[in-house]
Formats: sequence, structure tokens, C-alpha cells
Amino acid sequence: MNDCGCEKARKDLEEFIHNELDAAEAEVIKTHLLNCEGCEEEVHIGHMLTEKLQKACKEKASQELKDRVLQSLATLTD
Repeated sequence: MNDCGCEKARKDLEEFIHNELDAAEAEVIKTHLLNCEGCEEEVHIGHMLTEKLQKACKEKASQELKDRVLQSLATLTD
């Protein structure tokens, strides 16, 4: 299988990280990552960011933070 190159790998990186590519496209990206340290590092960073965001989205905001956000939103609509 031919290497798709960095441009295509980076263009499809987000979909690859979130398993949104079909099997054939994912395989092309995987093949590229085996031979490209730079793109592989970007995938690693993408996975780390995704994990951090998922964790942060599960946390509960304090009442103080909720109140400040609501107050800020109220001033925007005035």
C-alpha cells in the first residue's frame, strides 16, 4: 500500500483519532503513521487532548462558577 503523505494524513487526522474514517482510509493513515514520526506525534497529542476534554466534560462546575457564567451571559444580553 502506498504512503498517503503528510498532507492527507494531517487533513484526516481528526477523523482518524475519533474513528470516523472507513476501514480502508484508516488503514492508509495507519500505514503513513508507521513511517512518519511527525504525524505519529500529532496523533499522540490529539489522543491526549481528546482524553483531557472528555474528562473535563464529565466534571461538575461549582455553583460559584455557574453563577459567574450566568451573570456574564446576562450582561451580554442587556
